[in-house]
Amino acid sequence: MKTKNIWIYIVRYFFLGIFLLILSKAKPILWLGIFGISLVAAFVFGRVYCGWICPMNTLMNLVGFVTKKLNIKRRKSPKLIVNGWLAIVLLIVSVLVMVIVKRMTGVNIPVLPFFLVLSVLITFVYEPYVFHNKICPFGVLQRVTGKFAFFSRGVDKNKCIGCKLCEKVCPAEAVTVSLGSQKAAINSELCHQCFECEIVCPKNAISYGHSRQR
Repeated sequence: MKTKNIWIYIVRYFFLGIFLLILSKAKPILWLGIFGISLVAAFVFGRVYCGWICPMNTLMNLVGFVTKKLNIKRRKSPKLIVNGWLAIVLLIVSVLVMVIVKRMTGVNIPVLPFFLVLSVLITFVYEPYVFHNKICPFGVLQRVTGKFAFFSRGVDKNKCIGCKLCEKVCPAEAVTVSLGSQKAAINSELCHQCFECEIVCPKNAISYGHSRQR
């Protein structure tokens, strides 16, 4: 396992531990604070929260490991949520529920554990991009700021050979290889800024840097 891959797992499990500690202290608002900071940071660094910090993504990666070992073939996206409208609905409902419960009881209801369980169940059946792109309400917000990321993962077109290895490993369908040019491109709106594509690239054509210069 490459050093970059090791580091991302260390960071993911560190934040998973922080998340569980915050839940044990019944202080979910603290995690929402971390998410809020990451949302602003995505304007500069891209969707680092989704790839490195989010506890849902960390557990989804574990599910992916288990399904691979058990040879469980996961399905593509169901037709009913192909446009991602469900994520927007869940975002609105989540905010309304939190606001209403807070005003009626004074309690900050933790909605993230619900989505944590949902993400695991969904990923046992469907490919990870289904939850990331079409169901996760937190991803909806990250897409808005991540789209304008100053720094992002990108492809050196002169080195890219269009092998599609990066496209196959991307958990968010952020990488696509053009049928015309046979060159890969990375959509910062969807990219989780993880190392999956960079690690498998045989030509070292993928790197993290100034997105406006690509």
